[in-house]
Amino acid sequence: MNLKSSLFLALALLGISATTQAQITHGGAPFHSQELPEAHALPGLNRDALAVEDDVTDRFKEAPWRFGVEHEVAWSCDQNGAWTFEQGHKVWRMVVDAPGATCMSVRFSEYHVPKGGQLFLYDAHGGDVLGSLDHRNEKPWGGLATGVVLTEKLVVEYRQPAHIESMPTLFIDQVVQGYRLLSGWPHGEEVDRGPFGNSGACNINVNCPEGATWATEKRSVALIVQGGYAACTGGMVNNTANDGTPYFLTANHCLGNPGNWVYYFNHESATCNGNTGPTNQSISGGTLLVNSGQSDMALIELSNTPPADFNVQYAGWDATGNIPSSTVGIHHPSGDLKKICFDDDSPSPQNQFGAAVWYLDQWELGVTEGGSSGSPLFDQNHRVIGQLYGGSAACAGSVNNGQPDWYGRFDVSWGLGLSEYLDPSGTGSLVWDGYPEGAISFENDASVNLTGAPEGLVCGVQPINLEVTLTNTGTNTLTSCMLEYAINGGATQTQSWAGSLAQFETDVITLPTFWSQGGTNTVEVNVTSPNGNDDDNVLNNTTTVEFTSTSGPTTTVHFSLLLDEYPDETTWELIRLGQVLYEGGPYEDDQAGETLMESFCLEEGCYIFRIFDDYEDGICCEYGEGSWSLMDIAGDLVWNGSSLGTGGEFGASEQFIFCTDDISTVETTLPAQLQVYPVPAHDMVNVKWPAAQGQATVRDAVGRSILQTHVDGLQTRWNTSTWPAGPYTVEWMGADGARAVVRLIVTH
Repeated sequence: MNLKSSLFLALALLGISATTQAQITHGGAPFHSQELPEAHALPGLNRDALAVEDDVTDRFKEAPWRFGVEHEVAWSCDQNGAWTFEQGHKVWRMVVDAPGATCMSVRFSEYHVPKGGQLFLYDAHGGDVLGSLDHRNEKPWGGLATGVVLTEKLVVEYRQPAHIESMPTLFIDQVVQGYRLLSGWPHGEEVDRGPFGNSGACNINVNCPEGATWATEKRSVALIVQGGYAACTGGMVNNTANDGTPYFLTANHCLGNPGNWVYYFNHESATCNGNTGPTNQSISGGTLLVNSGQSDMALIELSNTPPADFNVQYAGWDATGNIPSSTVGIHHPSGDLKKICFDDDSPSPQNQFGAAVWYLDQWELGVTEGGSSGSPLFDQNHRVIGQLYGGSAACAGSVNNGQPDWYGRFDVSWGLGLSEYLDPSGTGSLVWDGYPEGAISFENDASVNLTGAPEGLVCGVQPINLEVTLTNTGTNTLTSCMLEYAINGGATQTQSWAGSLAQFETDVITLPTFWSQGGTNTVEVNVTSPNGNDDDNVLNNTTTVEFTSTSGPTTTVHFSLLLDEYPDETTWELIRLGQVLYEGGPYEDDQAGETLMESFCLEEGCYIFRIFDDYEDGICCEYGEGSWSLMDIAGDLVWNGSSLGTGGEFGASEQFIFCTDDISTVETTLPAQLQVYPVPAHDMVNVKWPAAQGQATVRDAVGRSILQTHVDGLQTRWNTSTWPAGPYTVEWMGADGARAVVRLIVTH
């Protein structure tokens, strides 16, 4: 106990806190000038003194694995480096020189760049590049810490188009200088395995043959880096909504400030004997949701959902407290590439230093080390049952030392706050499979999934056709099963199935057509008796869909959205009586400039349309000509008595309130009394007015008035050669209050 207390005191004296994070980048490449400003040289390192310090902390897995030295600096784009003008851009660069460094990273205590600015960090010799980073990478605390760049001479390059007047605020207060090579590594194996650290010879790469059956679960595990320390490991965990909320489980004793951590995914060797792995898939920061020392548990929600190309798995879990027959750990020992270890025996529930733990006597294959703390422990069903708290297991040369480890118990954590987040709807489930892939294969296991359910409201009573995808998720060939289904609470109907499906093969069964009913519609399908046996895994036996059908007269409104250059900032919603009926966004970066169309089926009543921009600069007009429009079935803009349903030039948000009473429900041709031709117009357009007197207004796609004129005659001819190409509305108001609106398209 004295040793454990001394260790925690040593960590406190080291001043370990979360300081560094990487981030999702946004494409582009630096300019790579051949003329760099004078470099800022970091002081030389006393490697002998570092080795003495590391020799103490490297022995304890509760201690973070140090791979770099943190230097406090005070550099800014106003006082350091050099500004130039290149390729129509204002460009700032500064250089950091640290001969012999394995890698470097920086922390901006102040990071604010205008929209359109881009930041890159790269190796001065043409190697590693991180970026671009832009305004979207600024963290709530006003700064930004970067991921590592593999270099000994780092270039920090910022640029922005010359027409942008607002200038950035960039203040660097810390640089991490990586120093760890294998000289001085206590295990003595002289192979360089990565920028963060290197583990003992008895560890097993996760992609060795021993780990083949754990290829799904390994994708949930990530390395935590804070400043110059490969601090801990943790893993993504699923919730009963199966919605991909980025919940990340680690150890309570790892905590500093998770908002400043960097979470590296897929840092692993592609082969069994490989010694390098990627460092370019990482997430910036997270929010601590719940933690407890009673089971050494901490649950964090990452600040971003891992992108699809990270191929992240959200691990399943077991909160029953049942003693498993065997266990597996997946982790990053000493900050190294991802490893795997196996215990073929049952752990025992015990108490270590006041925490409820699973106690493992020893590992049969592999071990854990410092940096493994917080890593998930899986049971024989491939579900998480705990996270690493501590222990004395380590390598003794090329074999493990036969010492124990202990993991905080997931079942105890469940009652300490985990259930609030991992079972958000209160299902009461204590066992849950992973997402998007399940936890383990069983011999007789059939699963079902309903597809074809309508999205959004169904307009009136409509015939509904649903399909059931039957999947054999068992290891035995599936030759028969029973399907049970119920529609809108009606009698359960059964249908037998026979065929031949190997594991993971599917068959599609079409349910009989039924008619929707007004209000909520529910369809539930259950699969039973695979191969005439009880299903070994009942968690995937039932699938349910719900959709809503209108019960009275409806009106169709068409929604058009032209995205600007930053579609990931745009979201919208359509609300009635406080309920969101339709919503969309944020959109992907590669959708910039696209026009999206959607149709709304609306019951009688009034509605609020709201559109939001996360950067609070609207979708027009500095960064693209974005716009939105609401149109009736005739193609005319919706009119609410005072304004038209179109816009785009706003700040954080704008809204448009309208009622179905004001909307045309009949598709018609343009009214004869107001006509424009030709459509589309090029250089000239002719307008025929309903009467010889009135006022005319022309508005562009975002609702800006570009022309207002008095009507004096039945026909007008306008020169449109200088009008930007796009959609317009021509509105006529008569002296008696009569009104007519027509659409106009201009092309060149």
